[in-house]
Amino acid sequence: MRYVAIGDSFTEGLGDELPDGTTRGWADLVAAGLAAAHGTTVQYANLAIRGRLLEPIVTDQLDRALSMSPAPTMITLNGGGNDMMRPGADLDRLLALTEGAVRRCAAAGVRLVLLSGGDPSARLPFGNVMRRRGVALTAATADLAARHGLEFVDVFSDVEIRREQYWSTDRLHLNSAGHRRVASLVLAGLGYATEAHVVEPAPAGTRRGLLAEARYYREFVVPWVHRRLRGRSSGDGRTAKYFDWVPVQPA
Repeated sequence: MRYVAIGDSFTEGLGDELPDGTTRGWADLVAAGLAAAHGTTVQYANLAIRGRLLEPIVTDQLDRALSMSPAPTMITLNGGGNDMMRPGADLDRLLALTEGAVRRCAAAGVRLVLLSGGDPSARLPFGNVMRRRGVALTAATADLAARHGLEFVDVFSDVEIRREQYWSTDRLHLNSAGHRRVASLVLAGLGYATEAHVVEPAPAGTRRGLLAEARYYREFVVPWVHRRLRGRSSGDGRTAKYFDWVPVQPA
């Protein structure tokens, strides 16, 4: 099996940092799970880069994935979250871009798996707007997958992962527990007997104070706004963490 993951920070694994500072994430865990399930080495590449919009994911990243030698046997695709955070997000355009990727993978004989990202909207500024857009994009992507006979892993509709214990301090990216849950959902969606990862509930009565909220806006919201005003992205200047095949051994 040769597996390539394409996407943005969700697929890159942001929020699941190992003690040595490297980023892991659900796609790395899926590659390890596939190797363990088959009892053989899986060749794995992760071309995802944080901050990427859907168009460069289904052009630049997909171009690279389909040009790899030997060719991939499976690609996972998630994208559109960064598009939906911008004013004037065009759902029809996002679906057209996704369907183009579907057709390219089908023509190349590569198995494509579509994913929706987790729903962080409950704790984000303008979260209601984000949730409405996410619901619409998820439903449309599910319909697209059904029409083309593709696996679709609907993380956005997973109620469990909306809990605070699965999210990083920036409230936008999953933490290690969140990535572990996504990996278990993906492996189960691919037909492997996998128990969904679950964490213990938070103690009752916990709440954020005003100082914590002010610190959150200062450390995360304001820098994000500044990047948008300057037309910058958190992924500017970054390259994929696994641009070519790396072997993942069965554990």
